[in-house]
Amino acid sequence: MIEKIVPAFAQLSEFASIGAGGGVVFATDDFFATCENMIMDSEPVFIEDKYTEFGKWMDGWETRRRRTAGHDWCIIKLATKCVIRGLLVDTAFFTGNYAPKYSIQAACLTTEEEESIPTRVSKMGTACNKFDAKHIERLKSDKWDEIVPVTALRPGYEETRLNFQKVLSDDAWTHIRVNIYPDGGIARLRVFGEAKPERPPRNQVVDLISLLNGATCLGFSNAHYGHPKNVIKPSKGKCMSDGWETARRLDRPNVIEANDDGTMKITGQEWAVFKLGFPGKIKQICVDTNHFKGNYPDSVKIEGAYLGRADWCPEVVGNWHNILKPSKLSAHNEHWFDCDSDVITHIRVTMAPDGGFSRIRALGYVDDQII
Repeated sequence: MIEKIVPAFAQLSEFASIGAGGGVVFATDDFFATCENMIMDSEPVFIEDKYTEFGKWMDGWETRRRRTAGHDWCIIKLATKCVIRGLLVDTAFFTGNYAPKYSIQAACLTTEEEESIPTRVSKMGTACNKFDAKHIERLKSDKWDEIVPVTALRPGYEETRLNFQKVLSDDAWTHIRVNIYPDGGIARLRVFGEAKPERPPRNQVVDLISLLNGATCLGFSNAHYGHPKNVIKPSKGKCMSDGWETARRLDRPNVIEANDDGTMKITGQEWAVFKLGFPGKIKQICVDTNHFKGNYPDSVKIEGAYLGRADWCPEVVGNWHNILKPSKLSAHNEHWFDCDSDVITHIRVTMAPDGGFSRIRALGYVDDQII
């Protein structure tokens, strides 16, 4: 049954969007609007008087009105192998042309199966050719596991556009097949869950906080303008809304003074806690304030903790220790810091007093002695 309020799974990492590393590998039809629009990171928009040579411009995936047997569908490669906990099918602005129903199937493809998929050409006004259709049949995607049965969608008015769907399977997948019945449009698709990547080789430098390596945001103090889970995406931030941005703290002093090290004398701060994909040692940290030109934090502090298999929660104090002492930041810039942490499972990022980060990287090594 479609969820009518924003469910808890929507706080998890997202794996279908382009910014996360997802991509469309096949679509039956791209006549009015290409399938890639459906996994764009941006919120959908409507431009009333914008038309193309094929019809009304729409910010989503929209197929032609089907006049042949069958229904439309596409295959999306997820950013990494993951357990899917829920989805959002957004029909924003598709009010008379939304897909009436949809279903989702999923599979965990081998490297050989992935390589057999023909290279996709994304072009408005087209449909898949016979060559691509023949090759994609080899995947037998119509037989993949069904994780969302045929489900009715609602029109893209503001009060009905968001169609959340919980997924109960605990299996991990690399690809999903999105079926729409029989045709129509979807503005955005989001796939929420938990990454299940392969363990990196020993002595390989990896980003321990990347969502592709299984990291996830567990909690935060404020996310007024952007969720902290954005900062662990593998891609470069596209705009401020693609990062973590807090509201301005109301406890700032009337007149701000500076400490001897250049940081501001401010007591207020905001924080976010992340679980690393694997226990490891961090050797280098990057704090990127890309796009944050008048609203970057004054300083950042990063702490680490080893919690073993225990779950973090705000009530547990934990044995946090400094990985990066409070360090001054600047606008619209990558800040690299060398560090040498013990083996940790979690990090806490604290900004003072408020503002926004675009991305955070924590480069280091997986500890192969700890499971």
